[in-house]
Amino acid sequence: MLEGVRDAVRKFLRSSADYETSVNMFVKELQKTLIKSDVNVRLVLQLTRRIKERALKEKPPPGASRRDWFIKIVYEELANLFGGDVEPDVKPKKIPWVIMMVGVQGSGKTTTTGKLARFYKVRGYRVALVAADTYRPGAKDQLRQLAERVGVLFYTEPGDDAVGIAKRGVEWAKKKGAEIIIVDTAGRHRKEADLLKEMEDIAKEINPDEVMLVIDASIGQQAKPLAETFHKTTPIGSIVITKLDGTAKGGGALSAVAVTGAPIKFIGTGEKLDELEVFKPKKFVARILGLGDLEGLLERLKEIEEGGKLEELSEKIMEKGEFTLQDLYYQIISVKKMGSLKKLLQMLPGVGLAMSDKILGQVDDKVLDKWLAILNSMTMEELKKPSIINRSRMRRIAIGSGTSVRDVEELLRQYNMTKKMIKQLKRKKGLLAKLMNQMGE
Repeated sequence: MLEGVRDAVRKFLRSSADYETSVNMFVKELQKTLIKSDVNVRLVLQLTRRIKERALKEKPPPGASRRDWFIKIVYEELANLFGGDVEPDVKPKKIPWVIMMVGVQGSGKTTTTGKLARFYKVRGYRVALVAADTYRPGAKDQLRQLAERVGVLFYTEPGDDAVGIAKRGVEWAKKKGAEIIIVDTAGRHRKEADLLKEMEDIAKEINPDEVMLVIDASIGQQAKPLAETFHKTTPIGSIVITKLDGTAKGGGALSAVAVTGAPIKFIGTGEKLDELEVFKPKKFVARILGLGDLEGLLERLKEIEEGGKLEELSEKIMEKGEFTLQDLYYQIISVKKMGSLKKLLQMLPGVGLAMSDKILGQVDDKVLDKWLAILNSMTMEELKKPSIINRSRMRRIAIGSGTSVRDVEELLRQYNMTKKMIKQLKRKKGLLAKLMNQMGE
């Protein structure tokens, strides 16, 4: 879905046709992409009808082009499809806060339980995990290993008394002073009456403050009846959509769940423990459109802040629109800790539009090591003023880093593209602020 929507945006922005023709072409491309991504046909038609009506009727404020205004309309309507301005409250309303994890087998529920434990652990909470999945072989050991990796409390018992294990585990965790208690239950299907009954019994015994349903993005529109079935058994307080990084049906799952009224609280974007994000519709749509997610990038950078350099980079990007090779040098090691380079590039504003998913998919994480070697071969003057790097300097840098002139050129090309996009974002933010002020007068 992501590449299809971005491609439609690229075609629209590059189109030489008149505005109305370009809008109609975009609408057709968007319809094909969303339907192919398993989004409900009725929702697609409603969405694209609203986009087209607004695009042809609304006039942009002074200083804004119709095409830029059209992207804003698409952004707003897609965001509304996935929840609009509503952002989930992830802070516990009281201490201790008991979360009961439910979902179908194979949805990534146990892994998500570990990710959730890490999410709250890094935010300063004392977390405990309770393994009450007595059906899947190895489920208890898997959760134990995740608890050890994250560094949180863990409880389970031998045997198949899932209800008893959950009840005694919650009581034990409370005595240990746990502030967040997460209970992992057996995976089940909506037609498995016995397992659904067990889920209901566990909920009655532990009286959870929140029941969190984990849904695999690949099930598409089937997410809706699944969520409704679980909700009838045990009222669902929140939802996690997993595996959004590698499925074409992610849009179907998100939109299907959204229409049930159950809030999507988190999304899983990969296999690593830190690849769990709070679901913010506008940020998600910005990433779909290739507009980047600087705020999300900086939030992740803050978690691994080293020597205060990341705070400086945050200020320069967000306030001044500046970005030098020296900044890149200071941050390269921290960036490597963030996970894949592909995800980093997708979060930078404009890169999603400038680079296709096919190209991003070819990005090798080892390139960071090559970039670091190249940057280490530069002088301080070159790091601060990349514009002085000519062909002669490139040859010297390549020899010193054990790379080629072509590698140096590629690094500089990527750097210049990102710098340009950041400046454009700053100018657009300034224009938007001016327009908002004018509209408020």
